Amino acid sequence: MTQTAAPTAPRRDAPPSPLRRMWLWGTAHAVDDLYQGLVPAVVPYFVLDRGYGYVAATGLTLAAALGASIPQPLFGLLVDRRRLDWFAPAGVALAGLGLGLAGLAGPYPLVLALVFLSGLGVAMFHPAAGKGAREAAGDSATGMSIFAAGGSIGFFLAPVLATPALMAMGVGATALFIPPAVLIAFVMLRKRTRAQAAPPEARTGTDRWGPFAVLTAIEVVRSILWVGIITFIELYWIRHLGAGHAVAGTALAGFMLGSVIGTLLGGRLADRFGAIAITRLGGVLIIPLLVLLRITPGEYAPLVLALAVGVAINIPFAVLVKLAQDYLPTRPGTAAGVTLGLAMSAGGLFAPVFGFIAERQGPEGVFTVLCAVPLAAVVLGLFLKRP
Repeated sequence: MTQTAAPTAPRRDAPPSPLRRMWLWGTAHAVDDLYQGLVPAVVPYFVLDRGYGYVAATGLTLAAALGASIPQPLFGLLVDRRRLDWFAPAGVALAGLGLGLAGLAGPYPLVLALVFLSGLGVAMFHPAAGKGAREAAGDSATGMSIFAAGGSIGFFLAPVLATPALMAMGVGATALFIPPAVLIAFVMLRKRTRAQAAPPEARTGTDRWGPFAVLTAIEVVRSILWVGIITFIELYWIRHLGAGHAVAGTALAGFMLGSVIGTLLGGRLADRFGAIAITRLGGVLIIPLLVLLRITPGEYAPLVLALAVGVAINIPFAVLVKLAQDYLPTRPGTAAGVTLGLAMSAGGLFAPVFGFIAERQGPEGVFTVLCAVPLAAVVLGLFLKRP
């Protein structure tokens, strides 16, 4: 009698896929950066519903940026020196509560304080989450790309989700965005409680501040590009290409979608070809795409290029975070705080420069200048060294 072989049980020692390891970190990053993306979406409704002037409105944007950027390196140092895993769930909860309550608050100083606290929550989240995500991802750039792509998804979803709610309910609709932050914070705290018994991994290696500084400069260049594109892409379509608001909005959405795709693609490419090679590739690839976007006529054909530019600009994103932590192996929180916070926000300092150029030469003048900006990243990339 022939015996049928028993079905082979799945190997329990097989490592989980990057998606299984990183889904929580990627989701938490999406929720956290949702609140960063909500700030520019909400500010116009404070002008419409509350009668805020432009100075007061930009004050809210500045408060969010200051809260989210400057404290991040400090939080990174704290995360590296002490076991502060609770910073990640507490940060995302504070980000959601601050922005959610801002639309319900009355006096302007209170609104300003709540928006600043929301930015502070973002600053608390990134270093702790970047450190935890790296521990979960190990040496996988694909794993880190899932974490990084979460942030791009959050930025992408912010105007998509906020605009209909704000149009229907006014600025008080910000309260609808409190539950996601509370829910993901609760899930993260439960996971942290179960993992507390495990001893922290010892961090070894030599910190290399020189290459880290070069990498930070590359991230600043990427941030300048990001700010210039995201600020003027709709105006470029409307005022230079003669498109309507719907097509201009499609261009912005295409660029944001490309950013998500580029982040995920960059991680996979880095695992195959190396982080430094992919970082350099991103700098080189973006230049011809920006030139093509600038010279291509019509309102529909350049939409494909908006998507392609989004892909190219974000190919190095997850790679930069991982490479920064490779350069500072004993300070993963500091590396994440600088690359995800301070360097990414530095591009905002150049917004007035782009505004001056647009005043003189229109949005097309901004995109002409943006074609040359990546050259700095290409030159800096030559000085990167293997970790």
